[in-house]
Amino acid sequence: MLTSFYKMHGLGNDFVILDERTAHLPLTPVRIAALAHRKRGIGCDQLVTLRPACAEGADVFVRFFNPDGSEAGACGNASRCVADLMWRESGNRKPVLQTRAGVLPASIAENGQVTVDMGEPKLEWQNVPLAHAHDTLHLPLPGDPAAASMGNPHATFFVSDFEMLNQGHALEHDALFPERANIGFAKIESPTRMRLKVHERGAGVTEACGSGACAAVVNAARRGLTERTCTVELDGGTLHIEWAANNHVLMTGSATLAFEGTVVLADYPS
Repeated sequence: MLTSFYKMHGLGNDFVILDERTAHLPLTPVRIAALAHRKRGIGCDQLVTLRPACAEGADVFVRFFNPDGSEAGACGNASRCVADLMWRESGNRKPVLQTRAGVLPASIAENGQVTVDMGEPKLEWQNVPLAHAHDTLHLPLPGDPAAASMGNPHATFFVSDFEMLNQGHALEHDALFPERANIGFAKIESPTRMRLKVHERGAGVTEACGSGACAAVVNAARRGLTERTCTVELDGGTLHIEWAANNHVLMTGSATLAFEGTVVLADYPS
């Protein structure tokens, strides 16, 4: 049996999107990891599934899976891609996504740029979560990072260069993070601009991380390093992040449909 899929990316952060709105697919963590494999599968930073929404006003329920088969609560770049896909299907420029991290309203501008309301950042230690009570603005780790959750846990290090990038894997698995963490390295260039590299939980260093960009701006603004509106330059391109007055974080950037294809799921281990 052939199953269709979409291959999309947000600034090079790429996704395989499978549609389960009419029938559930036989997906397991092992099969998801096999599909995400760059040489033996389709290859992606995350696999995304679409299901019927159950939240009032939402158009689709979206789940995100890391390339090791584990589930993530949120993904900013993938959310932009799904919003773009919903617009392509229906012509609705204001789709609403239901995720495990909450309901995310989106909008597609005339120029194709996609904005997703990523909701409010969670800044309490137990909501990141951390293993023990700590001030999330100054974590007890070398490099003095700050932490925030955007539906998934993030730690942001403010650096003058990116020499720490090779420590991302070890930091992801630090005992302070019971659910592991996405590790961001932010170089502040001005009050309204930063460079960012992110080691994503379960994926490694990616070209872009939307939720990581949101967390980096929140953490930088909390420290007084930037304003609440900031341009974030990632290896794959640029995102515009606004931590609005209502405490919601708005993320704007591109979404690209690379190609569509079909796959025989039974050919992959379960």
